[in-house]
Amino acid sequence: MRFSPSIVPADRLDRDIYLVLEDFGARAGCAWRETDETETDLDTVIRQIISGDYSYPVRIVAFNAVEGWSRDATADVADAVAQRAIDTDAEVSQSLRAFIAENSTKAFDLQLSLPLLGESPGREEHRHQRLV
Repeated sequence: MRFSPSIVPADRLDRDIYLVLEDFGARAGCAWRETDETETDLDTVIRQIISGDYSYPVRIVAFNAVEGWSRDATADVADAVAQRAIDTDAEVSQSLRAFIAENSTKAFDLQLSLPLLGESPGREEHRHQRLV
């Protein structure tokens, strides 16, 4: 019997994949978000969480099927999201702040953009309030 190589490229499968469990509220509950294969790397997941593509992330699971492992990566991702938000001076929503506070293993000094008293919320000028 002749050996036939796999038609699936090994490099496509031999990588760390990150999936996000998101809370959709009391009626819908939590669900693993359907996501494109190209958007399951750590950098993309961090970027999507910061940008608000995931509104209420609950858990992040990482796995590598070729290496045969899986793990809860929530704390590591929360730390990375907080650091990226600080490094890029990204706006931090209340839900993102809650995700970081609940899951991060480090203390971060994040800032939440809040409008000045008497300003309309749509104006560009914001005062930053330190969050602990």
